[in-house]
Amino acid sequence: MPTKRGQTFILDRRTGKPLPDFPVVEKPAPTEGGVKDDQRTPTQPWSVNVPRLGFPNLTEADMWGMSPLDQLACRIKFRRAHYVGEFTPPSLSHPWIEAPGYNGGSDWGSISYNPQTGIMLANWNNVPMYNQLVTRETADQLRLIPVDVPQYVPRHGMTAGNAAQAETPYGTLVGPFWNEFTRVMCNAPPYGMVTAIDLKAHKVLWQRPFGSARANGPWGIPTGLPLTIGTPNNGGSVMTAGGLAFIGASSDNQIHAIDLKTGKTLWTDVLPGGGQANVMTYAVNGRQYVAIMAGGHHLMGTPVSDQLVVYTLPEQDAK
Repeated sequence: MPTKRGQTFILDRRTGKPLPDFPVVEKPAPTEGGVKDDQRTPTQPWSVNVPRLGFPNLTEADMWGMSPLDQLACRIKFRRAHYVGEFTPPSLSHPWIEAPGYNGGSDWGSISYNPQTGIMLANWNNVPMYNQLVTRETADQLRLIPVDVPQYVPRHGMTAGNAAQAETPYGTLVGPFWNEFTRVMCNAPPYGMVTAIDLKAHKVLWQRPFGSARANGPWGIPTGLPLTIGTPNNGGSVMTAGGLAFIGASSDNQIHAIDLKTGKTLWTDVLPGGGQANVMTYAVNGRQYVAIMAGGHHLMGTPVSDQLVVYTLPEQDAK
């Protein structure tokens, strides 16, 4: 069970309990600095024998930008926010940083796993959020209302948007932890990663940034640069018996073939829409195919399409 925290829990499906080789321990979690009467558990579960899909807690020195002024703006945002690492309690008096953000770690694309080799492959995110609790009165003034209320008005943008939290004392303002002017994240890249883990040896085989800058850039303008900076990604991988993994997912609108032993990208192709879907593979009459639904994703800003794209190798000569 991969999580948006970057924690991966290996459970007995019959009982829900961790397998003996993959114990779960409770570690202290912050409880102070939030709102009054917000009861918070003093510990949280950690899967200690599976390497975490994540980076250390953010620091002011991690703040980043295209220029010194951008970096300064992000340092100011960091200092204004409440942040004490993972599980930072939400606050009403000032913003708080949610890291990992709601896009993960792992998101709905999940992971792929080969039981013969014990290799787990995960593509994951490093995209913190910058949130703020508001009173119910303020939430009502901002017309933060649930989607099942007739007066609800959809909001379009790069995030899932503000949260009504109906029938609670608070609403939530939700946004990326970025420079509002350039729309570049405040934490330094990479923002997307891919990691291969040997679950039998409990170690990382290789890990590297995932996704290029070709369709990404400041102000949402594609740079066209083939630099692998690591981009946000949604959608899972598939492994093949031949030692390859195929992944779409990244916001560069490409599908990637990766060598599972080395992590090297062997092949890419540009899709007609964003590849925010799990890749499929199948065989017909002994010939293997790889398919992906290139539907795109409005929250990631990738092109939307209704095309299913299928690949196969050229037919071999009869001889």
